[in-house]
Amino acid sequence: MNLSGQVKKLKIIVGESDRVYQRPLYEAIVYAAKKYKIAGATVYRGMLSYGAESIGHSGKIFALSDDVPVIISLVDVNERLSDFALIINRLLDKAEAGGLMTLEDVEVLRYGEFYE
Repeated sequence: MNLSGQVKKLKIIVGESDRVYQRPLYEAIVYAAKKYKIAGATVYRGMLSYGAESIGHSGKIFALSDDVPVIISLVDVNERLSDFALIINRLLDKAEAGGLMTLEDVEVLRYGEFYE
């Protein structure tokens, strides 16, 4: 796949403990993205957050919550990500999970395989 120039980045933020189909929600999203042939996906584990429910989430060892934020970034052309966002919405509903999804413009300067 050739990916260059102006594309989109879909960012999804969910809780680390959110689950769907007996697996972590973030993992289900990445595997679905791979199956849907999205150009790229990366998962980040957050340190601290709050959201619509105004509940603090922390990755500190002695914190009360073990539900830290997980950010999934997907990059591809607008049409593919807009269609895939519908699939993610269904996964969020199935998991009965909250979350945040954003779509933003990005410019790809390089897209290619990693060499070792």
